[in-house]
Amino acid sequence: MKNVVRLIIQDKRIKNLENNQLKLSNDESHYLNKVMRIKIGEEIQIVNGEGYLWRGIKNKNNCIEIPNINKPILFQDKKKVSLGIAVALPKNGFEDILKMCTEIGIDIIQPLYSEHQIKRMSNQSLKMDRWNTIINEAVEQCERLWKPKILNIVDIYEWIISLKAKDIISISLTRDENCLSLNQWLKMQNSTFQETNVLWNVIGPEGGWSKKEICFFKEKKIQFIKLSESILRTSTASVTASSILAHWRSFDIESKYSKKL
Repeated sequence: MKNVVRLIIQDKRIKNLENNQLKLSNDESHYLNKVMRIKIGEEIQIVNGEGYLWRGIKNKNNCIEIPNINKPILFQDKKKVSLGIAVALPKNGFEDILKMCTEIGIDIIQPLYSEHQIKRMSNQSLKMDRWNTIINEAVEQCERLWKPKILNIVDIYEWIISLKAKDIISISLTRDENCLSLNQWLKMQNSTFQETNVLWNVIGPEGGWSKKEICFFKEKKIQFIKLSESILRTSTASVTASSILAHWRSFDIESKYSKKL
C-alpha cells in the first residue's frame, strides 16, 4: 500500500485559503509532481507544524484542495514541557544535527557562537532559510505534528544572559570526573519542574569550552553534566543529549502530569 505523502504548510497560509484551495509554491509543486509523482485526485496530508493535520486532494499540478478545513483529521496538544538543545556550531554536520534532533522530538534548537570557533557566518539569513527547509523535510519524514523552532545564531554569553528565569540549563562538559550524568541531573529536576519551563542542554564546540566560558558558567551557577564516558563529537553529543531528554520527558515528566489529572 502506497504511503500518503505529507507536506508541511505554514499555518498563516492555511488560515488564508480561498474556497479551500491551497496554491503551491514552485518548490512544493516540483516536490509533489516530479519527486513524489503525485497524480491529480490523489490524497496528500497537510500539517501546519502546530499540531494539526488535514486531508488534502491534489486537484491541479499547482493546487491542493482541503475539503474540511474546519475539521482536521488529527490534533495533538503541545507537550507540557519543552526541550531545547543549544549547540556551538561545528565546522561540519550541523544539518545532520537538525534532522536527527527533529526526529527525536526536540522542540527548540539554538545555534551558538563560542570562543573556539574559527569562523562566523556572514550569510545568516540564507543559512536560516536552508535550516528551516531541512527541519520541514524532517518533520514531514518523521510525521511530527509540531515543528521544532530554530532560533537565530547568537553568542553563548548573550544567549545565557537572555534566558528566562524559569528556564533550566545544563552544560555538557568533557574530562571532568566529578560531573553528574545527564540522567542523574534530570532525575533531580522532576520535583521542581513546571510547565512553563524550557529544559536546555548545551553542547560545546569541537575544541572544547574556553577557560573564560567555564568561569562564566560557574559564575552563573550552571550545572555541568557529562553525556558519556568517552569524548563525543558535536553531532554525536547532540543526538545523545536529545535522546536522553526525550526519554526523560516521555517516561518521567509525562507520567508525573498524568497522575495529577
